[in-house]
Amino acid sequence: MAYGAVVAAAVLWGGSIVAQKLALSGFSAVEASVLRDLGGLAILLTTWWWQEGTLGKLSVRDIRTLGLLGLGVLGNHLLILIGLKYVSGAVGGVIIGSAPVVTSLLSALLIQDVPLRAVMVGSLLSFAGVAVVSVAGFQAAGEQPLLGSALVFLGVVSWALYSIGSRTIMERVSPLTVNWTTLLVATVIQVPLLWVDQKVMQAGMASVAVSDWLALGYLIVFATAVAQQAWLFGVKGIGPSRASVLGNLTPVAAVALSAIILKESIGLIEIIGIGLILAGVGVVDRQTSRLTVQQSVKSET
Repeated sequence: MAYGAVVAAAVLWGGSIVAQKLALSGFSAVEASVLRDLGGLAILLTTWWWQEGTLGKLSVRDIRTLGLLGLGVLGNHLLILIGLKYVSGAVGGVIIGSAPVVTSLLSALLIQDVPLRAVMVGSLLSFAGVAVVSVAGFQAAGEQPLLGSALVFLGVVSWALYSIGSRTIMERVSPLTVNWTTLLVATVIQVPLLWVDQKVMQAGMASVAVSDWLALGYLIVFATAVAQQAWLFGVKGIGPSRASVLGNLTPVAAVALSAIILKESIGLIEIIGIGLILAGVGVVDRQTSRLTVQQSVKSET
């Protein structure tokens, strides 16, 4: 079930790249992010109240951790949305494909669940793929490819830190509680930003097309509520390193849907970039799986 949840989250997030590009035609980045998080928060709070209805005994340390994790959610949602203003959905999707390796690398550095040497080669391959798409893929990159690519990549780093940090606290707090509390933190911080990034608030609700609302609805229901909860469930069951490997489905879905729905051209650069990223993911998966087997054998002997 944990593996299935992670796969579902990865595919849904691939579709969210397209939805975010569509939503940006009617909403500003901050407006889309705030509305997305408010809608997701309403769903998660209702579900939490029905299933649990209590926060239990949260320590000061837990509250501080949830606050910091909320910054990870904020960075992921807002930075990727802003970045997609400047790059195509295909390029954004390819860069997001580096998330598994970024998570594994930071996991090795911060919580040392795997040795750094096991993820170093794979990390270099994936980062090379990101560089190829960001620097060389200008024909489909968008208005300001370097800025947009950097923002999207920082959003990936934010999510990696969130995935790593959430694992420990989910030993004491349910994934659903972690999900809605961190989303609440991200939403509260974003609200003041509406004063500096407005589109609908200036042009009026009539300026928003039906397709923009549908895209926003997808982000609320599937990308925020369903996918995020599925991801946390999967991370709790199999850990951030293994869960991140299955994230390679996200760029594949993003690139395919960008070509079909957004009519974006997919060139050789994007194919090379995603190939390098997936090769890096494969190397990390193979190395970490080998270490897991070796550790199991040692523990049995």
